[in-house]
Amino acid sequence: MSVDTTAPVTEDAVLAEISGMLRVLLDEYGLDDVEITLDTRFHEDLELESIDLVSLSADLRERYGNQVNFAEFIAGFDLEEIIAMTVGQLVDHVVVSLREAARG
Repeated sequence: MSVDTTAPVTEDAVLAEISGMLRVLLDEYGLDDVEITLDTRFHEDLELESIDLVSLSADLRERYGNQVNFAEFIAGFDLEEIIAMTVGQLVDHVVVSLREAARG
């Protein structure tokens, strides 16, 4: 599935979409009521493991198609940066990727 690239891409809209994806993952652990903000850390705050990031990557691909490449994004991080990664960093990546795709 691809995204309508004619609609303006906003940080709030992307945060809402990613939060929804994360809530599905967190529901499996009974943690679906956790507040998710731009400063929320995947590992420390949400207690997500690497397998959860793989699931999130699949969700991102399903939602945004090839316009957002999570594997490419995370490949630039070392292990400590991955552990400290925030939802805001991912939101920024998605926003930039979608805006670049809209420019063609």
